[in-house]
Amino acid sequence: MATTALTGFSMMSLLSLGYLTWDMMGPNQVENETNHTFVESSPVPQPPHIIFIMTDDQGFNDIGYHSSDIRTPALDKLAADGVKLENYYIQPICTPSRSQLITGRYQIHTGLQHSIIRPRQPNCLPFDQVTLPQRLQELGYSTHMVGKWHLGFYKKECLPTRRGFDTYFGSLTGSVNYYTYDSCDGPGRCGFDLHEGESVAWGQRGKYSTHLYTQRVRKILATNDPQSQPLFIYLSFQAVHTPLQSPREYIYPYRGMENVARRKYAAMVSAVDEAVRNITYALRKYGYYQNSVIIFSTDNGGQPLSGGSNWPLRGRKGTYWEGGVRGLGFVHSPLLRKKRRVSKALVHITDWYPTLVGLAGGNESLTEGVDGHDVWEAISGGKESPRLEILHNIDPLYNHARSGSLEKGYGIWNTAVQASIRAGDWKLLTGDPGYGDWTPPPVLPGFPAGWWNLERHTEPNKSVWLFNISGDPYERQDLSEQRPDVVKELLARLVYYNRTAVPVRYPSEDLRADPQLNGGAWGPWVGDEEEERWDTVYQKKNNWKKKLKMSKSRSFFRRLNTRMMSNRI
Repeated sequence: MATTALTGFSMMSLLSLGYLTWDMMGPNQVENETNHTFVESSPVPQPPHIIFIMTDDQGFNDIGYHSSDIRTPALDKLAADGVKLENYYIQPICTPSRSQLITGRYQIHTGLQHSIIRPRQPNCLPFDQVTLPQRLQELGYSTHMVGKWHLGFYKKECLPTRRGFDTYFGSLTGSVNYYTYDSCDGPGRCGFDLHEGESVAWGQRGKYSTHLYTQRVRKILATNDPQSQPLFIYLSFQAVHTPLQSPREYIYPYRGMENVARRKYAAMVSAVDEAVRNITYALRKYGYYQNSVIIFSTDNGGQPLSGGSNWPLRGRKGTYWEGGVRGLGFVHSPLLRKKRRVSKALVHITDWYPTLVGLAGGNESLTEGVDGHDVWEAISGGKESPRLEILHNIDPLYNHARSGSLEKGYGIWNTAVQASIRAGDWKLLTGDPGYGDWTPPPVLPGFPAGWWNLERHTEPNKSVWLFNISGDPYERQDLSEQRPDVVKELLARLVYYNRTAVPVRYPSEDLRADPQLNGGAWGPWVGDEEEERWDTVYQKKNNWKKKLKMSKSRSFFRRLNTRMMSNRI
């Protein structure tokens, strides 16, 4: 009989995860719990291998089990045999979702509550945040990231390999060409963006990114030993973000789709589906599958203007309507206790941090101060979610709603400020939540002018909305006037959260970031010894004439895009 010391996780955590049961232990094992040792006759089970797969801009209606026009047999099978998360929330745009996954913190607590991190901004994930991969490294995991980072790179200390990943292969910016890996941040501001660790991967140009990233994940699985060390793989696909690019063989099955953007978009989703099938096959082939947890999540809602669909939800990417923040998600694992079901448990993207740390054997001290909750029992065991509330965001820099005021917020909250919160069945929005469309899947060859205003309810004089999301998930019945009592309660919750917010980090662009000054590629341009200057945070001005001019410009380009899309058929 050998005595084994537990490192990084206790016997009680193994019991809670289901790795051990009470009938597997004798009385001596319980007595030695305080010393973190116990006598056993067999090896201690290894924590599970964790594969987190994130897609980019995949809408709520852009998966087979929600949609009738996009085929995803591999994803459908994994979801059907696992747990579908049908009350799962993300953020409406890229950087916030990724930051919340990696830190477990609301973006008001990281300074990233406004917009995204742009390529030329000297900004990145705050250095005082202990990331999820760093915690998993502490617990003995080998950590690997493949794909889109989009959490800043102005200093080397911002890079994935400095924030907890043993290896990294992917793109640092928010959008690149799927074949050339060129990324542009305005006219004449283009550079190559594919990196191997902290070096530029020039030799990979010409390979389709979805295939290239899949090959890298399979290589990681093939070159590691599933029995010696648990793996954490964060696969962050570039797909299905624009530009709409796909190999022809994926487009052919959708040749009957008249809408060009939807056709290309569907092909890109099918390429992702095939990639996930190949990764699942590799997990089985190399001996990981039986002790693995696969998590699938999108980063934000789909963009109908680029082929995506969130139907029948309201809104789209970039908005705080359900179409922008309710995400696709499921968990597939042989370790699930209750499989093949749909979960209505409330889950938020910040919850993955404490949930995965718990699965890895970590105790609560490792997740102290995060905004997420450990939801493994809700997912695996079907129990109620510990989460009762979600702060979608408070963005003080977003264009203030002209109709909002402190008076309309009952003297509690200035409703001109863009904010949204979910508490129980209720959801409150203030300020300008973004376009409030209910947009059916695009089926017409082009975009008729009237299509843009289909069921659009801009309601220019409103700055407060209240919905019972459980009974009205499509946000069609605003109850803000009928239930002022609930409005006041939720406004008070916004005040509570706002008191804990840190200043917004949104610095002005740095001309030194130009790829032409850095060898033709995007990458760090500031020395690690250079002092940070967060006092240069960009402050927006309420210039309504300029805003009106921009609105007319957008209208022009929208009409131009309509004609271009029609001409491409």
